[in-house]
Amino acid sequence: MSKVFLLGAGVKYDTTQQAVKKGQIIQMNGFCDDEYVVYNIVDGYNGLMYRLINLRTNKFEQCDMVLPLSQKFGIGYYYDDVNPKFLDDFEMSILRSEAEKIAQAEDEEAQRIAERNEQLKAIGRVMLQKIIPADAKAVFIAEFHIDESDGMTDYYGYRTERTVILGFSPHTKDLFSEMRKYAGNFSETAYLTEENKEYEHREKYSGGEGYYLGKSKYGGWIVQKEKFYNGREQAIERYALIAGDEANICVKVQAIVQNEKAAEIIAGSFIIMDYSDKALAVFGDTKTIKDQLKALGGRFNPSLTHNGEKTAGWVFSKSKEIELNNLLTIK
Repeated sequence: MSKVFLLGAGVKYDTTQQAVKKGQIIQMNGFCDDEYVVYNIVDGYNGLMYRLINLRTNKFEQCDMVLPLSQKFGIGYYYDDVNPKFLDDFEMSILRSEAEKIAQAEDEEAQRIAERNEQLKAIGRVMLQKIIPADAKAVFIAEFHIDESDGMTDYYGYRTERTVILGFSPHTKDLFSEMRKYAGNFSETAYLTEENKEYEHREKYSGGEGYYLGKSKYGGWIVQKEKFYNGREQAIERYALIAGDEANICVKVQAIVQNEKAAEIIAGSFIIMDYSDKALAVFGDTKTIKDQLKALGGRFNPSLTHNGEKTAGWVFSKSKEIELNNLLTIK
């Protein structure tokens, strides 16, 4: 026997005892006040499970507890124990047929979305492999939140409508100055680059949102830093779907141009290209910035190979890609 004690109502409810019959109409009190018809009753994990059809949406739902309306207490499913209402078998058959069509259409749409998401993830993985530095330990993201709070039920929450990748960091420390810097990479969050203490939120406690910049976590754009808890590859998988849409990447790296031999990034009179799996090469008139290139860890080589010819250039670790682009674009 499984019993549920309803706090405040002083009632014990036996979930193994059938409360309503097939075809009986019940109602939801609290969230939507919709009516439902019970089309089946089955054994559940902790008692009986009532399979329902919503009479407004014609969609399948279910619940494990239906209480008498005469004992109504709070949010829940209730049946009229004084004047019960029922649908006949013919009405039930038509309603269930319609619900099955809706359920099938939703399943097919979910499958299409899943397949499209896998395609986007494949694109995103390739892009993230190129733009995440080897030494990155965290990512800066902007999120747009939609407020779903309901004062009537004392519920406060939000859903994330969109996520944008702003850049990466070689450390995990939370710094609002750093967040403000990366907020400028995206037009919708550019206003957060100006120092404003009211936008700095510190919620490092159980149930909190951590450190973030923004007016409110419940609505609008916020900027925050997320750590790579299990390394670069896990991060690539985590953000692959987001990165699959180019509009969600606002990292300040020059456009990557693919050719048969290597990916090249053109920045003014300089060329940055993939020289090996772990190295980049810089070609061009670098005399005026040789000291900066050396400071970034570059090694000058007078006989690198470029376009089939021996050419002087600089060799860097791929972890320096973003810093190189920032330097050469400025120059």
